[in-house]
Amino acid sequence: MFAPGASFKDNLQHLPAIDGIERIDLVDAAGTVVDSIENRPGKQGSLAVYQYLKQRFGSLDAQAAELGLAVFGEHTADARSRPGAHPNIDRLLTVAAGGAPLAIEVIAAGG
Repeated sequence: MFAPGASFKDNLQHLPAIDGIERIDLVDAAGTVVDSIENRPGKQGSLAVYQYLKQRFGSLDAQAAELGLAVFGEHTADARSRPGAHPNIDRLLTVAAGGAPLAIEVIAAGG
């Protein structure tokens, strides 16, 4: 466990590796996959954050979302000012504000 600082890049250094993960599925209460974060360039930071939230909390609830927003550092302020520019942060903002919690399912590569 670590205390996130203001820099997303610095925070990423404290998160577990994402080697061996194909994607993360976010699942609603009805069991429907509402979104996926794939292990590909441009998404790997988000993948690492959501994997960390899964390990810490087991699911994405308001408490997990608040920590995720802290880990995203300076990108959280940008997401607040530009809705839609950072969908994976927008989701955290929604859940932190009382939106429905989501299950976080880590899908291993080749799985």
